[in-house]
Amino acid sequence: MPEESIDHINFEDLNKNALSKPLVSHMYTADPSAHVFDGKIYIYPSHDIDAGEAFDDLGSHFAMEDYHVLSMDSIDSDTVDNGVALHVKDVLWAKQQMWAPDANEKNGNYYLFFPAKDYEGVFRIGVAISNSPIGPFKAQLEAIKGSFSIDPAVFKDDNEDYYMYFGGLWGGQLQRWKTGVFNATQPDSPTAFIPNANEPALLPFVAKMSDNLLEFAEEPKELQILDENGQLLKSGDTDRRFFEAAWMHKRNGLYYFSYSTGDTHFICYATGDNPYGPFTYKGRILNPVVGWTTHHSVCDVDGKTYLFYHDSSLSKGVTHLRSVKVAEISYRSDGSIVTLNPY
Repeated sequence: MPEESIDHINFEDLNKNALSKPLVSHMYTADPSAHVFDGKIYIYPSHDIDAGEAFDDLGSHFAMEDYHVLSMDSIDSDTVDNGVALHVKDVLWAKQQMWAPDANEKNGNYYLFFPAKDYEGVFRIGVAISNSPIGPFKAQLEAIKGSFSIDPAVFKDDNEDYYMYFGGLWGGQLQRWKTGVFNATQPDSPTAFIPNANEPALLPFVAKMSDNLLEFAEEPKELQILDENGQLLKSGDTDRRFFEAAWMHKRNGLYYFSYSTGDTHFICYATGDNPYGPFTYKGRILNPVVGWTTHHSVCDVDGKTYLFYHDSSLSKGVTHLRSVKVAEISYRSDGSIVTLNPY
């Protein structure tokens, strides 16, 4: 439900009929990455603010400056805001726009993975470490070598290997890396360098992480997303092709890669038999929400699977002021996911 269609929405009725309610209402949060550590739920969202930036398709109005970690004792308990975990002023290489993060744990340490624009205006991905899941986190002095674009999601496989999935179009700059080198021309055009409609769509990237989770252990690889005929999804297939918000989860030995279609506002998923793919498109997890963006995570809690997502219903449709929500996911007997309607 993109912003241009909200003029006739009765938000009182919408919120009454919503699938779920905002987990916190004292601030705006988005892009929730949820994990269970030591039996407790931790959510790593971006922190939306109104910084007075102009609205544009480059996402300049998403001017987030810091991260807060949310926690829940159970899926039905109150959500606690644990305060500022990391601020852009404490990241030496980052200038602005602390967009959607993720986190993971290894050997008692907690790692926050986050994108931000450096002082040349290029999105990179950084890492910050804490001995507590709620922080505070201390950022590494430099971004991950060879990192680019946005929306890092770090998946821990059953064999203890960790993989980062990342990428985002338009303001996320993925299209500017088609040649392997950042293309700085036409800086005001978010759709410059997007493939033609009949060409294969741009793909997200995956890289195995180093043992210390601070670097890539390999050069990032494109993650193929195929249609039912085994062909790469086309750029013009905007209801299915990848745009941003990569996420990976695993169930019964099957890998589920989920993502946002961006300008068509769906959360979709594809499945494969290994972390690198290829992945075959299977369907939608979530239909469009109020607000332009849609971004999610999938997390198992006490034997059930939950979708953490956001919408802009609390701010009455303001695109860059969003609120984190959660809803249970159901699977069919064949492993496919039942599509959720947010209202």
